Amino acid sequence: MLDPVMEELSSMPPVDLHQFIRAGIEQQPDILRKAPQVLRDFFDHLEDPPWLDREAFQPGIRAFSTNADLMLVAFVAGVLVEGFSTLIAKSFNTTKRVAATKRRLQQNNRQLVEIFFPGGLDRDGDGWKLSTRVRFVHCRIRTLLAQSDVWDEDAWGTPVSAAHLGLAIAVFSKRLLDFSMKVGATYTPEEKAGVLAVWRYAGHLMGIPDSILYTDGEEAESIYTVGFLCEPPPDQDSVEVANALIKSIPSVAGITDPTEKRKTTALAFKLSRALIGNRLANQYQYPWSPTIGTLFLFRLKQYLQRRAKNTQLLRFGNFSQLLDISVYDEGGLSYKMPNHVHASKSADW
Repeated sequence: MLDPVMEELSSMPPVDLHQFIRAGIEQQPDILRKAPQVLRDFFDHLEDPPWLDREAFQPGIRAFSTNADLMLVAFVAGVLVEGFSTLIAKSFNTTKRVAATKRRLQQNNRQLVEIFFPGGLDRDGDGWKLSTRVRFVHCRIRTLLAQSDVWDEDAWGTPVSAAHLGLAIAVFSKRLLDFSMKVGATYTPEEKAGVLAVWRYAGHLMGIPDSILYTDGEEAESIYTVGFLCEPPPDQDSVEVANALIKSIPSVAGITDPTEKRKTTALAFKLSRALIGNRLANQYQYPWSPTIGTLFLFRLKQYLQRRAKNTQLLRFGNFSQLLDISVYDEGGLSYKMPNHVHASKSADW
């Protein structure tokens, strides 16, 4: 487990902590050997799970390259906002990270790109590195919230808990398939299994225990069905986070014209409502809009556009689009960690 490791390192100067985390993830043994033993032991004991079958990723990777644009629509307008209907939104909002929603969405997009990139989940792949970094970030936020006076553990439980992450990964995988098919994606059974396999291993890297990590699509569906039954109705934290995600879409896409921004935001709210349903959309206080025919017309438009392109051009266009709306910082991946519970008081990370 990473939590006791990070707790032991809590007093370490941030610059040293970041350097040693980078050394462990980037496989820099000369630097890592200077790290505290507890952190070296953590990286020494990172092993692939016995169930891992990297060949199972391949159909999912191929499906992503063809359906990336539709999977991205499903991811942003359906998966992410549905995921924030749980108490996990409270930890996100409590840290005041809503103001950084654009960057967070770009980071989510980048992880999606990297885990489905060929070789992305190999030990030296950026999908592996990003997913492991997420594990450290979640752990750090758990520690900061637990030590603060802004988190009510008796009422809300453990912040960014393994249970919520297990629920989230089921949504990221199975609901991604469900929602993307609603907007026009098509998959073979092998491709569906491949998408699930990619996300399952990413979930393992993010620190989700096997005991609550789905094994297949049926189990993923059971996890999120039961999980949502156990969750309280969305509160104001979920409302703020879900609306911030939708409203950040135009800026992530680089749209600056005010008229186009309004049109894009309206379409995003409409598509999101059509995907997640009126009940949840109303709880999120979405603006009202009729959704009859929305998904059909969207699918038809996508079908006609795809008929006009060959598969190779479609894949190239999808990849280029995803690169444009993902965050790639100068100097490569950052392994900085937050050092204050409130984002505005934390050093950049």
